[in-house]
Amino acid sequence: MKPIAQLIMTAAVAISTSAIAPAYAAAEAPDALVKRVSTDVIDSVKADKDIQAGNTKKIMDLVNSKILPYVDSDKMTAQAAGRHWRQATPEQQKQLSTEFRTLLVYTYAGALSQIKNETVEFKPFRADPADNDVVVKSQVNLTRGEPITLDYRLSKGAQGWKIYDINVLGAWLVQTYTSTFNSEISKGGVDGLIKKLRDRNQQLASKPLKTTQK
Repeated sequence: MKPIAQLIMTAAVAISTSAIAPAYAAAEAPDALVKRVSTDVIDSVKADKDIQAGNTKKIMDLVNSKILPYVDSDKMTAQAAGRHWRQATPEQQKQLSTEFRTLLVYTYAGALSQIKNETVEFKPFRADPADNDVVVKSQVNLTRGEPITLDYRLSKGAQGWKIYDINVLGAWLVQTYTSTFNSEISKGGVDGLIKKLRDRNQQLASKPLKTTQK
């Protein structure tokens, strides 16, 4: 996958859902939310030379303050695990969600430093006001090369709209992990998948951030 595509995944989904979103976000339309968060993240990276250079602390601070409140990683993990999620204990679900979130952060956070002059163009948003699950479509325009298709899937809950999946270049993130999760669970159960993810995270934690790209 292109580095900029990795970057977009980071900016959109590779985070946790434990934070409480600002109160005004609960009434914010899904397309408006995605536009605001995307623009804020990209502008913040472009304005900070330390982030562009791969400063780990600043990248994580950016993730925690500007992205984390608007992403539902529990739902993302549940969908990737499928029926195995429903069969897991609450403690297993908690551990699995934590390790999956951490893997995504480690895997894609390094790509944040690669934002240069990219711009995001949003497609007309079409949804019924009563819908609780929608897709917001956009594309990332590169200074060189063809635009990258980027679609966000959001669901509405008590705290408003949250992102739980993203489509980059025709591939939905959750779907790409489903086969891997199923394979690992078939070999070692849910605990085996948790261990696999934890081991991978420990490997990534020992490397400089900019070398952890997928």
